[in-house]
Amino acid sequence: MAEEDAAALARRVAAAMYARDHAAQALGIVIDEVGPGAARGAMMVRRDMLNGHGTCHGGLTFTLADTVFAYACNGHNRTTVALGCDIAFVAPAREGDRLVATARRRSLQGRTGIYDVEVTDGAGRAIALFRGTSYQLQGEIVPGRDPSGDKE
Repeated sequence: MAEEDAAALARRVAAAMYARDHAAQALGIVIDEVGPGAARGAMMVRRDMLNGHGTCHGGLTFTLADTVFAYACNGHNRTTVALGCDIAFVAPAREGDRLVATARRRSLQGRTGIYDVEVTDGAGRAIALFRGTSYQLQGEIVPGRDPSGDKE
């Protein structure tokens, strides 16, 4: 598949996923860039996202990273889920911060992929480092488009 076609397919897949992604919508997560094996999304830290220390709850930072990981994994139109994830919180995020998560594929061997996601604040300061392992299932996100013969 040509690179341009792969990027267009990734955008169609992201649009189809986002239409059903009620968690991302509720948290205000916006996916602003996708491609096969890559994605970027953002979320504003709201008051209702703060923990008892007055910083963004780690679970919500994880959710942003996990969401962007999902869009990166599925951009090739093969139904893909998380097999496992790790996160390191390296700095606190505060109310009003715009968190940006950027995911990229590091490896894809057979049905298993490894992706790194960096979450930064508006100043570009690292907030969290996330690594996810994905697993491809049967099926596709955009119906009627069999990607089995595509090479990435």
